[in-house]
Order: sequence, then C-alpha cells, then structure tokens
Amino acid sequence: MRLIHRLLLLRYSIPASFVLNSGPEPNGLMISEPVAADLRRIINALKAEAYDTVHGRVDYARLRASPTYAEYCRCARRLQSFDPVTLGSREERLAFWINLYNALIVDAVIQFEVKRSVNEAPGFFWRAAYNIGGQRYCAFDIEYGILRANAPHPAIPGAHFGASDPRRRHSLQRLDPRIHFALVCAARSCPPIAVYDATRIDDQLEIAARTFINNGGAEIDRASGEVRLSQLFQWYAQDFGARPFGFGDKRPLLEFIAAYLPDERDREYVLQGKLTVRFQPYDWSLND
Repeated sequence: MRLIHRLLLLRYSIPASFVLNSGPEPNGLMISEPVAADLRRIINALKAEAYDTVHGRVDYARLRASPTYAEYCRCARRLQSFDPVTLGSREERLAFWINLYNALIVDAVIQFEVKRSVNEAPGFFWRAAYNIGGQRYCAFDIEYGILRANAPHPAIPGAHFGASDPRRRHSLQRLDPRIHFALVCAARSCPPIAVYDATRIDDQLEIAARTFINNGGAEIDRASGEVRLSQLFQWYAQDFGARPFGFGDKRPLLEFIAAYLPDERDREYVLQGKLTVRFQPYDWSLND
C-alpha cells in the first residue's frame, strides 16, 4: 500500500484490517454456484426488491431487514477465499468488479447507517472495503486501481497501486470511460443502478452511457449557447480525452457526448465548437 494511502487511513481512523465482510465463510454445503455468479444472482434480487427504476432510488431501510440482504452478506464473506485471477476475460472482470463496487456501496450505506449523504461517514470510500482473496480492497481501490486501469485519483498523483502491490495484477489493461456511467456512489447525481453480465457487458455499458447522458448528464441550452455537463466529466476529464479537470479545450468532452445524442441536430450543434461548457454541481444527497 502506498504511503499516502496509509496516511489517509490514519487521517480517517480506519484500521488497515477493517472490512465489511469479516466473519466465517458459509459452510461448503450451502454453496451451489461460483461466488461471481452467486453475487450477480443476489444483487439482481436486491435490485428487484428495493430499487425504484422510475426515480432511481434505493430503499435502504427495506434492504436492512431483508433476508435477501442477509444472504448477500453471507455471500460477500465468500470473497475472503476468492481469487480474482479466476476471472479470465476482460468482460468477466468488468462485470464482476462493477457489480461488486455497486454492492459494496449499498452494503456500506446500510452498515454505516448513512441517513442523508455518504459524506456523513468520514472517508466513506476508503472505509467501505472487502477482504477479497486475503487482500483489502476499498471502494477507491476497485474504482481507481482496477476499473480505471490503475490510473491516478484526480487529487492524488501517481498510479493507485504501487509497483509492488499484489492487487495490481488485477487491474484492467485499458481504461474504458463508460464505467463512469455504471458505478453508483449512493448519490442522487449518480447513474442508475444496473446489474452487469459478462456476456453482454459492452452493450450494457453503451446503454448506461446513453441513459446517463440523455437524462441530465448533458443538458443543451441553445438560448444561452451552453452545454451543461455532469461534474463526472470534470473530475474524470482525462478519461474522456480532455485535460485534467476539463481545463482548456472542452472539445474531447463534447465529442464524447455527441456520439450518444439521439438527435442529429443536437449532435451537429454540440460539435460546432462555439459553445460554453459548464459543469453542474454534484448532488451528494443519498439516493434513498
């Protein structure tokens, strides 16, 4: 673990061994399928039980008392002996880590008893963590170290996993910017929750990108000559081909969103190069 990460754990008083899936693993007789498939099945059940697809809200109170959530917690303990190396393909790895990230965030909201915003829990994304194959993975480790192909945090220079970090071997080889429309951080400005399947992950990521961009992620105001983008495009501007934090030329951001606009006139308007780009404030209110 990099020194700066150790200092952050110290700053938030998080023990280096703290995880949410501690405890004995389920008896082998109770296990009917591989952990990745079992997790996907249970996460699908959780979504059906407590997710409002119309308003994009999660009923955390209902989940807390749900037998399905208790089953999920038992399954999460199986991760302690799971080796991510068994995820052979890029598609398997993408689907597994995206689903796990989203489930970890929901689990953390419940276990930390978050009421209004994840910002209530100091260091939430460092504190929310699982033991996977004997290594600690917090939410930032999954997002930056693995899904963003070990790219730096916007505010922390250097690769997320150091050269000697054993978790580094699980990093994706290539950063796919569409992951930003699949990861859900329990805030109202986040994308809607979906459950991802390795057999159709690319189609699902295309749908996620199109859905997010056309449902508030990009707003075109012809009267003022502005395009207002989600702050995700500012934080992760480099992932979309722009300069850090979207400074300077915004064309790479506009070119990215244009590809997902259904109206040809909107696409032409966005690509004309004479627009002002503004970033919308992120609403960190809990998506409950």
